[in-house]
Amino acid sequence: MRQLLPFLLLLLLSLARPAAAAQPPGRGVENFNKGWKFYLGDEAQAKEAGFNDAGWRPLTLPHDWSIEGRFDEKNPAKPEGGGLPTGIGWYRKTFTAKATKNQRVYIEFDGVYQQSEVWLNGQLLGRRPNGYISFRYELTRHLRPNGQPNVLAVRVDNSAQPNSRWYSGSGIYRNVRLVTTSAIAVDHWGTFVSTMRLAPVTKELSPIGIDIQVSNAFDRSILGNIETVILDAQGRKVARDLKREVSLSSGNANSFGQLLYVKQPQLWSVQRPYLYRAQTRIIVGGKVWDEYETTFGIRTFAFDAQTGFSLNGQPLKILGVNQHHDLGALGAAFNLRAAERQLQLLQQMGCNAIRMSHNPPAPELLDLCDRMGFLVMDEAFDMWQKKKNGKDYHQDFKAWHRRDLQDMVRRDRNHPSIIVWSIGNEIREQFDSTGVRLTKELVATVKQLDSTRPVTSALTEQEPEKNFISQAGVLDILSFNYKHEGYPKLPQSFPGKPFLATEIAAAFETRGHYDLPSDSVRVWPLDGKTKLTTGNADFTASSYDNARPYWGSTHEPAWLAVKRSPFIAGTFVWSGFDYLGEPLPYPWPARSSYFGLIDLAGFPKDAYYLYQSEWTDKPVLHLLPHWNWRAGQTVDVWAYYSQADEVELLLNGKSLGTKKKSADQLHVMWRVPYAPGTLQAVSRKAGKTVLTRTIKTAGAPARIELTADRSALRADGLDLSFVTVRVLDAQGNLVPDAANQVKFDLSGPASIAGVDNGYQASLEPFKATERKAYNGQCLAIVQTSEQAGTITLKASADGLQPATITLKSGASSSASTKNNPATSVATGN
Repeated sequence: MRQLLPFLLLLLLSLARPAAAAQPPGRGVENFNKGWKFYLGDEAQAKEAGFNDAGWRPLTLPHDWSIEGRFDEKNPAKPEGGGLPTGIGWYRKTFTAKATKNQRVYIEFDGVYQQSEVWLNGQLLGRRPNGYISFRYELTRHLRPNGQPNVLAVRVDNSAQPNSRWYSGSGIYRNVRLVTTSAIAVDHWGTFVSTMRLAPVTKELSPIGIDIQVSNAFDRSILGNIETVILDAQGRKVARDLKREVSLSSGNANSFGQLLYVKQPQLWSVQRPYLYRAQTRIIVGGKVWDEYETTFGIRTFAFDAQTGFSLNGQPLKILGVNQHHDLGALGAAFNLRAAERQLQLLQQMGCNAIRMSHNPPAPELLDLCDRMGFLVMDEAFDMWQKKKNGKDYHQDFKAWHRRDLQDMVRRDRNHPSIIVWSIGNEIREQFDSTGVRLTKELVATVKQLDSTRPVTSALTEQEPEKNFISQAGVLDILSFNYKHEGYPKLPQSFPGKPFLATEIAAAFETRGHYDLPSDSVRVWPLDGKTKLTTGNADFTASSYDNARPYWGSTHEPAWLAVKRSPFIAGTFVWSGFDYLGEPLPYPWPARSSYFGLIDLAGFPKDAYYLYQSEWTDKPVLHLLPHWNWRAGQTVDVWAYYSQADEVELLLNGKSLGTKKKSADQLHVMWRVPYAPGTLQAVSRKAGKTVLTRTIKTAGAPARIELTADRSALRADGLDLSFVTVRVLDAQGNLVPDAANQVKFDLSGPASIAGVDNGYQASLEPFKATERKAYNGQCLAIVQTSEQAGTITLKASADGLQPATITLKSGASSSASTKNNPATSVATGN
């Protein structure tokens, strides 16, 4: 009998192995963005494979059809939604895909706004109402055999309006992939790598826990091995674990845990965002059936009720901003370079954290945060059962909130940048007992999938008896929006709780516009019931940081309140960039926000330098305003500065005095009778000059200057160069009120993806080849094709000397992805 046991064991193992080909098919991931056709409107038969779409528009995803439209007050989304068209649209793609009996084929969507329905060859695959969530469908059983063409059809319904408090965009506005796996494979979002739940991370050793979910599409159990190796940033193997002969039952309920140890771990931090890769292989019959890679970072963090936040054992103030998902003139259509540019501008300001307000972001944005060193608050919902708009997500919350929240956490939980989950923003269930029940349910849903990160919700009510969400007692961190005057009372009102300031300030600013006097604060509107009757006739707000809504504040007191409260872990300023929609405080024609530290075109406003002076260690000296005023006018001159003791101001070489910041002000100010000429600020430390800044009175517009943020581009059809247009006088000074109509002429393998000038009430279309300068500046966005070559952009305007700039588009391997700015050459008329 003993002699028969090895033979019987081998026989059982052979029976448990699938009848495989010589080499299992493995995993394939195909970019599925190209080759789509689009129709704006509804067409009931478009789901059918045989439908004639010959007249439809060909395009490449991601795509936002709303941004291509014209601004109109009558559009159903209203100014609050950006004043752009919405409606219903259809997408179709014809493709070939062949699946063997050992293969499975899936389509993955990173985001479709909204109410999407997906068909393959006339068969409904599913519906997803949430416009911000990622999802996938299996195609295998509906694919046509023998390489016959298949038709994927997607109906997108964004017609029920208004459904958002900001611009949402419309369409398949994020990336799409076709994924092919073996019948035995790691499941969708099927790994969770964690470093904080097993044992402490030390300088010598870090335990790495990996949860793995494996699907088995065969109708019987299979025996296999699960191997995971960890690679460092240089691709060197630093750890390995192998689980031998595990049973993989039919279905996707196969969960396994592995424990690995990395010696001398390199920790992920905001200064050095070091990343590892975990490669998980499913091995059956000695062959690799699947290989699945997970990027992760090793770090520890903690929130403390007294001392705030620490990362890897070191105190760190969270210096963040809130970000909506649109990319200015590009709309909601995700573009990696455009998102990277936004993060670069914020990082230069000293920002180290992003709150994804108020929805899950594109996954590539989280990848950027991982690589660039940003902390992230990942947020699920802007509303629960109680509506904020008549047609918003509250209609789908009951049926879909658990699935949507689970999918967000499963998709995003391997990102080291994410340090906190948020289950909601200013949720109206704060005000009744349903808030207790729903908060407990949502927090439990998150904790079932990730117990390593705290959960919060952005709240408005700082009194415990008025806040049913906090009364649930399950939030790990209490986060509050605005009301900074109440911060000192928080530790007494909520003893033992850590705190975050999830929204502060919300000051109004229009780049380059200044309302005098600067120390008089405009409150627009005065309260929630009173319509704005003051304001400016040209729909502007002062860049002196002296305009705010009744519920917000100007930047300086809000930031000082956070700075002086060590128990508050950090803050998120509202907002990093202007965004489309929510054009408070103004009615139409205002159509985008005034809250950003950076305008919609990506040009910093003056308050940007306030935070740069507070949030960075580099010397800062920023002088404002411009120096073109009326004779005899008294002008308030401000300077933001750092790494210096004082600032001296000179007008035409004559000193107007030296000033130092007070305890309650983060700028210095002089009241100066205007005289044309040269205004100069000099910052000094211990009597030595640190920085000098000069502003001159500008003459009439004379010429155009072009500056590209990057001149060496990738010929991949996606890369962008953001070209800043400045209108200068004959001496090269920016003309601060120039409003010339600038026309663009582009030659070479590229196109103009959008134009903008940052003015919140401009109704000019973004998809155009010309743009009026606003306060001396505008922007052209150049997008490469897939052909390499030289790209030349010419900008001209009546009466001005034109300018040209040359860009190079090359192979991905040779073109730089870093900043490589270029400046224009002036050309003759």
